[in-house]
Amino acid sequence: MEKVKKIITLLEEIIGDAVVSCGYERRYGTVTVSNRPDLCQYQCNGAMAAAKQYHKAPIAIAGEIVAAVGAQDMIATCEAVAPGFININVKTEFLADYALRMSREEHFGVEPAETPRTVVIDYGGANVAKPLHVGHMRPAVIGESVKRILRYVGHKVIGDAHLGDWGTPIGLIITELKVRKPDLVYFDPDYTGEYPKEPPFTVSELEEIYPYASKWSKEHDDYREESRKAILELQQGRRGYMALWEHIMRVSMEDLKKNYENLGTQFDIWGKESDAQKYIPDMIRDMKEGGYAHISEGALVVDVKEETDTKEVPPCMILKSDGATLYNTTDLATIVERMKLYSPDQIIYVVDKRQDLYFDQIFRCARKTKLVKPETILTFIGNGTMNGQDGKPFKTREGGVMRLEVLIENVAEEVMRKMADRDFPEEEKRDIAHKVGLAALKYGDLSNQASKDYIFDIERFTSFEGNTGPYILYTMVRIKSILAKLGELPEMPERAGTYERGTEETALLLTIGRFADMVEKAAAELAPHKVCQYLYELADGVNGFYHANKIVGETDTAKQKEWISILRTALAIFKDGIGMLAFEAPDRM
Repeated sequence: MEKVKKIITLLEEIIGDAVVSCGYERRYGTVTVSNRPDLCQYQCNGAMAAAKQYHKAPIAIAGEIVAAVGAQDMIATCEAVAPGFININVKTEFLADYALRMSREEHFGVEPAETPRTVVIDYGGANVAKPLHVGHMRPAVIGESVKRILRYVGHKVIGDAHLGDWGTPIGLIITELKVRKPDLVYFDPDYTGEYPKEPPFTVSELEEIYPYASKWSKEHDDYREESRKAILELQQGRRGYMALWEHIMRVSMEDLKKNYENLGTQFDIWGKESDAQKYIPDMIRDMKEGGYAHISEGALVVDVKEETDTKEVPPCMILKSDGATLYNTTDLATIVERMKLYSPDQIIYVVDKRQDLYFDQIFRCARKTKLVKPETILTFIGNGTMNGQDGKPFKTREGGVMRLEVLIENVAEEVMRKMADRDFPEEEKRDIAHKVGLAALKYGDLSNQASKDYIFDIERFTSFEGNTGPYILYTMVRIKSILAKLGELPEMPERAGTYERGTEETALLLTIGRFADMVEKAAAELAPHKVCQYLYELADGVNGFYHANKIVGETDTAKQKEWISILRTALAIFKDGIGMLAFEAPDRM
């Protein structure tokens, strides 16, 4: 069976052939989804551009192309409209047949990438010894979705947590532990025995120590200097500090894994800053020997500014004047590690957009010092912030940073409140509330462009109506309910029937037919918000179709059979769509 092509591709073949037959370049036959759906379904604006090259009126060129198109099996109407647009409508029967063919294709006809890439996505970035808070949500949610979209189109994608475990926080914790418990064996430089297997702190103690130490260090220079010294000694392999670091890692990792799992974020590798340490000496030697790195004010730096720069781009510092490494050093060494272990074609970083200049420096340095191949793609997806109603970064009522697990609980509780009248067992209701709550949170986040800030509005995000996650899930549950009422479902029809279809059915078929085009664009642009927008339009299409037709009570069995097939296809597309957004649907709500 011939693989189904995208509707736009089929239309471009027809319009393109007509354009060429009229003596114009094929590129003027580009077809897009209409931006005026009240006038037509698809449009071609090529005649407007061709007019300049061929010195003809656009409407005259459009008229020639339309005449050359003639009668076509899939096209209902093709009209030239002043000043030179070509408006196209597709036959409804073709759309119905197309939806049936899509339903039989893997991934509904989405073409796998011609040249699959190996992609590493760095989208965790949490620091150990600190609880996940709302600021960690966006990179985790966006990165997970980008990973799944790229996998859907056939790329090999490796998701990396890349935890911060080697910098300032660890130095502060060691210093504060030394103040509180100076007699711990870890601080005895002459100790040569085995260190205790049990950590000298709990996860809650650890989470209290870091913010306290961080605040204290800002007010006391000697304390801050002590923590810097602790980091340097850790990096140089001091036994007691290494043992403490291992305790911190084990306790933190258990908590981080539990919280990321609660969010539905799945990493393939739990990479850490410290993993890259062994690559640093050789990397620095190569930078020096290659003539890339030089000493400036005692520090080792690589100049990364370019002649075309319109803003100041500072040198990339590799080592501080005291020989200590920085985040720059670790991030560059991590690139070395990733190239050695995975040889990726692309590395994507999902990080706060305020880190834009930093990653510009890192990417330039990696290229200049030849840490990556010339063709390796380095991509920065800078995410905006989730803000409160006051337009400032989201805080608790007390003004502190809210823990992520508390935010997830709050949203689930709001969903529970809205489901108070549902007569479900308590355990099932809580499971539904968690699923719907996660959908509300993730969809509320992902439906915005990654780089945009947005206002967190718990009332709107958890609404079962409008452009929200719960509305998408509610539509899926509605389809499941209809199919359940029909009992054993018939085989999907081989061909579409010839009955007259209403405007709601046509609109739904059109939306179903755009799935592959949407996925390819979302993958090319690393844009989960395109998946969200499509699912919202699909949900609107399904609900319009449902309200316009009595599906369960339809007496024309051939028509009912086809309607059932449309709903089954829509439900399957919904499942794949929310899978790309990393949430799932309950069976009832």
